[in-house]
Amino acid sequence: PELRRSCLYQATVFAGFCAVWTGVALLLTGPVYGMSAKAAGLLALVNAATMLCTPVAGRLVDRRGPDRVNLWCFVVVGVSAVVLAFGGLGGAPGLTALVVGTLLLDIGMQSGMVANQVRIYGLGADARSRLNTAYMTCAYLGGTVGSWLGARAYGRFGWTGVCVLVATLTAVALARHVLTRVPPLPAPASSKHAGWSPS
Repeated sequence: PELRRSCLYQATVFAGFCAVWTGVALLLTGPVYGMSAKAAGLLALVNAATMLCTPVAGRLVDRRGPDRVNLWCFVVVGVSAVVLAFGGLGGAPGLTALVVGTLLLDIGMQSGMVANQVRIYGLGADARSRLNTAYMTCAYLGGTVGSWLGARAYGRFGWTGVCVLVATLTAVALARHVLTRVPPLPAPASSKHAGWSPS
């Protein structure tokens, strides 16, 4: 169950991540901005700085646990979808929204990956290779589907459709996370446990 949960988390978040980067290339080269494909590359270069957040995420997982970090990551990715929506405005405000939104998205995705890997590696040292193979396969399948959905969302609904897609994928993962954290209901007490027994 913990492996399946981690796979779902990363697949949905990485799907949103890939959907955004597919849509960003279309947005920047489209009529709103009219830039070349190099603009998307420069935006990705700026986001390379988010790799510095990985050690911080690792320390947070050590102190707070992977579940708490996952929750924070879902919130960050959800906020990034809202910020990214303003990227459709164009001009300097739109570019600022794209930079800030993609930075938040990258931080959320990478930090979530750290939390998920810590969780699955704790399932057994003798099976880490198999666990990681299953996890990464699901993550990249999610990314592939995300790119496909992102292109179609952009083609039909524009940049707003891509942002709604990211928010929806994040909501799916967050709902699964919240349901996991709900403690099971106690079993009904029998007459014996209630202190009464038939004579």
